[in-house]
Amino acid sequence: MQRDFSPAINPRSNLNRVGQGRHFLQIPGPSNVPDRILRAIDFPTIDHRGPEFQALALKLLEGIRPLFGTKGPVVIYPASGTAAWEAALVNTMNVGDHILMFEAGHFAGLWMKMASRLGLKPEVIKGDWGLGVQADLIEARLKADSTHQIKAVCVVHNETSTGVTSDIAAVRRAMDAAGHPALLLVDTISALGSVEFKHDEWGVDVSIASSQKGLMMPPGLGFNAVSEKALAASQHANMPRAFWAWDDILEANKNGFWPSTPNTNLLYGLGEAIDMFNEEGLPQVFARHKRHAQAARSAAAAWGLEVVCQAPALYSPVLTAVRMPLREDGSSFDADHLREVALRACNMSLGMGLGQLSGKVFRIGHLGDFNDLSLVGALGGVEMALRAAAVPHRPGGTQAALDSLRHSLAS
Repeated sequence: MQRDFSPAINPRSNLNRVGQGRHFLQIPGPSNVPDRILRAIDFPTIDHRGPEFQALALKLLEGIRPLFGTKGPVVIYPASGTAAWEAALVNTMNVGDHILMFEAGHFAGLWMKMASRLGLKPEVIKGDWGLGVQADLIEARLKADSTHQIKAVCVVHNETSTGVTSDIAAVRRAMDAAGHPALLLVDTISALGSVEFKHDEWGVDVSIASSQKGLMMPPGLGFNAVSEKALAASQHANMPRAFWAWDDILEANKNGFWPSTPNTNLLYGLGEAIDMFNEEGLPQVFARHKRHAQAARSAAAAWGLEVVCQAPALYSPVLTAVRMPLREDGSSFDADHLREVALRACNMSLGMGLGQLSGKVFRIGHLGDFNDLSLVGALGGVEMALRAAAVPHRPGGTQAALDSLRHSLAS
């Protein structure tokens, strides 16, 4: 049968919409994959029970720990971040357990739906999407839970729907102030590798991440960094689990193996990513992301557009979520139309608005394998698309970003 590669279904059709040149993938993940990681993934598959794989695995299992800021174990699954959410819950909770979840964006809501489907009883604190996780509200709720019915607090570190990076250390302080024994589960899926994370110092019990964001890899690896307290809880948790079970994986990991077939070629890529982080240095990686985020916000301000995040201390280094201007009748200009124009005219993909921000926001990803020229090109494309889509704005955003980058290098 002849295959139909019409533009409607051909996954590569967008690559040649406007002549030659690379596609600008400016969504907040999956992010661009560096050539050296792609080449590593292309290595021949080897025996996952042999000594060559064993040496690779032991190096990776040790090398991934600094990214999480932990000296403890990191479980690696051949799976997505959503799967790592589930693994964190089923390894630590009992059927019917009450958990406290803070909804400050779209992905917190999705995690809550998963918890319900698994038979847990999530209680949701609904926060302002522009302010992130509010630790004082968590502290007040935990103080009211005198019988300690709440078994876990679940929060998202970096909300890609809003461009807000919440203060996880403040959440831990709130839990300690309440004197509550609940576990702290943190989704750092979109932050790991782009934002400093301190699993041990912040007292996180399970940190959840995946490969396709700041780690600069394709989707397909999920991670759980696990505290001693979480490991102890897993010994008594009664939620059904087999593939996700930490104990089998950690026991096999001691000798550099997995109890089931690992994602060998993505592990090659992970090894290359870790090498890249070590070569640049983690402090430099995090500083670079902050520089680019500041420049992107400078561009938005120059265009006369607002960002979703309302607290400067919580601005995300990973992405900038930009609100569309309002029409005279109070309705928003269509962000999805702007995204269509950007794709068609500039060969650039921007992130869409999610949940209550659907159609009202576009998101600029600036994470992972990204440099100053990448940012200037992306912001130039946004400015071109704003003009082509007849979205009211002031010119000069790209120049404002250039000025921001120049000042940050000089300081």
